[in-house]
Amino acid sequence: QAQLVESGGGVVQPGGSLRLSCVAEGRTFSAYNKGWFRQAPGKEREFVAAINWSGDRTYYADSVKGRFTISRDNADHTVFLQMSSLKPEDTGTYYCVADKYLTPTMGPQMVDYWGKGTLVTVSS
Repeated sequence: QAQLVESGGGVVQPGGSLRLSCVAEGRTFSAYNKGWFRQAPGKEREFVAAINWSGDRTYYADSVKGRFTISRDNADHTVFLQMSSLKPEDTGTYYCVADKYLTPTMGPQMVDYWGKGTLVTVSS
């Protein structure tokens, strides 16, 4: 069964960095666009970043532009999210996603594949 498995979450101080990873299991998703959504406590799930299947196009939410970088390694079936200059408002559960037509405007209910999430807490 195809699944996405995230890792790399944790507790970090404001201004710190974290690198999230997501490995595909059961299938490669190499022809799929991949990305990250996040959900803060009491808030709706929101788009964070996306990368197209070949890795030459990336998209970011305005709130993370210039601080987060998404990348992928199709050989290892992995997608990464490098997060820098973290702020308390970046706190939440981060979900890895895959969808052939993933775009920044795609609502979460339309996304085909989801990981179970990894928790990121930014706090002093």
